Amino acid sequence: MSTKILLVEDDPALGFVIKDGLAHIGFEVMLCADGEQGLNGFQNNVFDLCILDVMLPKKDGFSLAQDIRKLSPQVPILFVTAKGMLEDKLEGFRAGGDDYIVKPFSMEELVMRIQVFLRRSKNGTSEKNLFELGNYHFDGKNFKLTHPSGVKTLTQKEAEVMRMLCLNEDRVLKREEILNAVWGDDDYFMGRSLDVFISKLRKYLKEDPRVEIVNYHGVGFKLEVK
Repeated sequence: MSTKILLVEDDPALGFVIKDGLAHIGFEVMLCADGEQGLNGFQNNVFDLCILDVMLPKKDGFSLAQDIRKLSPQVPILFVTAKGMLEDKLEGFRAGGDDYIVKPFSMEELVMRIQVFLRRSKNGTSEKNLFELGNYHFDGKNFKLTHPSGVKTLTQKEAEVMRMLCLNEDRVLKREEILNAVWGDDDYFMGRSLDVFISKLRKYLKEDPRVEIVNYHGVGFKLEVK
């Protein structure tokens, strides 16, 4: 079965180039020209991954990502952003995005990022995936964080960060360790983005005060269960 990708891009030339390039290597791509069309396409089809431009007519990429997350917490979302727009990247992660790619980019870079998502989502990991954290149960393979008050489905990247913290409980994980393992990069922009993910994980864990992600300023993070 071929991989289905939702591509929402309002630049006709760029949209055609991306769709044609991905189709050439075997991906099935639905191209939508605005946010509303993209949401309608997602509601009526099943996709393995979404590629969303940030600046879209009718519904911007952030709003579209939030709507997609309500329908599917797990589908990977890759944002296309303008060069140097740090706030766009951070806002994209807050909206539920997993990664971003900066214009202009090569098809080789885009395909590499897509393949990383698909490989991890389909193959999972051979490492330990089930963790007990106070009143929480974390299933890293299925992205599920369970508490007596309910179940939270994490995004793929949220689950990967959480899994790394769990595998290294009571050890300070350096920022660059997490960034290189989860995103394959440890540049400044990614460092700021990691803070967004840690903030979201802390919010998910707030029901049990015994579970804490401790920040070691300038060094990294440690998961502590008291």
